[in-house]
Amino acid sequence: MSEAKLSPLDERHRALGAKMADFGGWAMPIEYPGGGVVREHTAVRERVGIFDVSHLGKATVQGEGALDFVNVCLSNDLRKIQPGKAQYTMCCDESGGVVDDLIVYVKAEDDLFLIPNAANTAEVVRRLAEAAPEGITVRDAHEEFAVLAVQGPKSDEVVSALGLPVDHDYMSFDEAEWEGRPLTVCRTGYTGERGYELVSRWEDALALWDALLEAAAPYEGLPCGLGARDTLRTEMGYPLHGQDLSLDITPVQARAGWAVGWKKDSFWGKDALTKEKAEGPRRISRGLKLTGRGIPRAHCVVRSTEGEELGEVTSGTFSPTLGQGVALALMLPDVAEGDTVAVDVRGRLLEAVVTKPPFVEVQTRSN
Repeated sequence: MSEAKLSPLDERHRALGAKMADFGGWAMPIEYPGGGVVREHTAVRERVGIFDVSHLGKATVQGEGALDFVNVCLSNDLRKIQPGKAQYTMCCDESGGVVDDLIVYVKAEDDLFLIPNAANTAEVVRRLAEAAPEGITVRDAHEEFAVLAVQGPKSDEVVSALGLPVDHDYMSFDEAEWEGRPLTVCRTGYTGERGYELVSRWEDALALWDALLEAAAPYEGLPCGLGARDTLRTEMGYPLHGQDLSLDITPVQARAGWAVGWKKDSFWGKDALTKEKAEGPRRISRGLKLTGRGIPRAHCVVRSTEGEELGEVTSGTFSPTLGQGVALALMLPDVAEGDTVAVDVRGRLLEAVVTKPPFVEVQTRSN
C-alpha cells in the first residue's frame, strides 16, 4: 500500500476514517465508517452520493484529424456523436480481446479527452501514441486532473448548488467554471442513477470535494467508496474490465456489441470480432439472480440443474436494493433467460435464475 499512488483527496479520505485498498495501483477508499457499503449504496439509489474516482486515467489526443484517427483505432463510431458529447468505447487488440473500455469526450474535431481505467491508462496511451500519424499528439494526463462523481436522484440539486450547469443530455458535457476554477461537467456515471462526473484540475479537487459534501448534506448525501460503486454497477449489469471484459473476453462475448461500430471500415480487432459475431461466440455473458441466501463471487462455477458445467461467474455481489445475490457469468450460448441454474459457492449449490440485467429499475437517461 505504501507504494500506491495517492488521490489528491487522500488526506480527506483518511480524516474520514475510510477503509483504503489498492485499485489499479492507487490507494482509494472502499467504504467509510457508519454503515459502510450498504449505507452508501442506498444513499445513491435514494438520495445522492459523492465519489472520488480520481484514480481513473486521463489522456488527450490532439491535432488535425484527431477524431478520425481515434475512430480507426477504438471500437465505437465517433462519427455518431458531435462535439460536446461523450461515447463509451473499447480499445481492442487484433484478437478482439479488450485492452480497456473507456469514455471518449469529443471537445472538437482536433481535441479529444479520454478516461480509461486506472491500470490500463499507460497501455492505451502507448498503443495510440505508437499508431498516431505526424501532427497528432497523444498525452498521458493521469495526474493532472481529478474526477469526482455525483450520483443519485438529488445529483442535480447538489451540482446546481455550486452554480454548475445541469439538465444537459445523458453522455454530454459542459465546460464550466467554479469559483474561477475551470472544470468539465459530464452527464455520465457508473451507478445507473442520474448523475454527473466533474473533471477538475488536480489542485482544485480538495476545495471541490468539500463544497460537494456541504451541498449534499441537506439531502443526507454521503461520501461513497468504491465498494458501493461496485455493487451499484453490478446491479446495472455494467462490465468491469479485468472481470467481465479482458484480453480473453471480447465485446461479443460480453454482449457489448452495441459499443462496436460494425459498419466502420476499420478499427482494432475488427476482423476477429466480425468473424466471431458471424459464427456466434463460444460463450456469452448472462445475468444471474439467486433465489435464496448466498453471495456469488467471481470464478464460482455455474452448473445446470443436472450438474453439467455451464460456465463461471465474472462478477458477483449482494444486491442491497434487492436483498439477494446477483451476478454476471460467462456461460454456454444455449443457456437462455429464465433458465434455472446452480452456482457453486464453496461447495454449496445455490439456485439462480438467468435474468437479463439491469437487475433494478433506475432512470439514468430520463427525467
